[in-house]
Amino acid sequence: MREILGRRRKLSLRRTGRSAVLTAALTYATEWRWPVLPGVGLRPGIGRVRECGCAHPDCAAPGAHPFDPGLLAATTDAAMVRWWWTNRPEAPIVLATGERAACAVSLPAVAGARSLAAFARAGVRLGPVVATPTRWTLLVAPYSLEVLGELLHRQEWVPGSLRFHGEGGYVVLPPSVTGSGRARWEVAPKLPAVPVRSSRPSGPARPWLPDVASVVDVLVEQSAATGMPDGGSRLAH
Repeated sequence: MREILGRRRKLSLRRTGRSAVLTAALTYATEWRWPVLPGVGLRPGIGRVRECGCAHPDCAAPGAHPFDPGLLAATTDAAMVRWWWTNRPEAPIVLATGERAACAVSLPAVAGARSLAAFARAGVRLGPVVATPTRWTLLVAPYSLEVLGELLHRQEWVPGSLRFHGEGGYVVLPPSVTGSGRARWEVAPKLPAVPVRSSRPSGPARPWLPDVASVVDVLVEQSAATGMPDGGSRLAH
């Protein structure tokens, strides 16, 4: 009897996790109007070490990238999102960054955790922050490649551990599970308040996002303040 109950509990937990992924994907796509698509995911395996579901044994982002369909298939259509995650309920949620969707700046997890204090000291408000055991991703307002180029050109140097996810890029959103672990909200998205006289906002209730320049300025200043004598970045890789 205990064995049967144990199996039922495990099955219930798996179903709950799968429904949570679908619910999150629908929220991103239909409420926030962020185009999403399923990531390639991981191959079935035993233990903590699991390989990417793609054909590359040395994949740099196991499970955390698009495969089939490709990135251009990202959509906000509810029917398509339901079909994808009904057929692949454990697939990671991949956000296609750029245009009207959120963009992002990511950095190693250790440096990401330390950066929270730097933002507080600078009085710079952070938007949503996605955390995994290896990297943290700071979501920012959409920016073009031209804007990013001008921003980086103004800096004397930029830590090599920073990655920029703009137009044509992608990031994984919670509660996805990839080769680096489960993605979670370190800083939860904050939605705009609905006016008292209105039952719903006039447009999509997207989370508030900071400007990329304010985020990069703080990260570069933090790195410079703790830079090594040779001018290299002390941000952990």
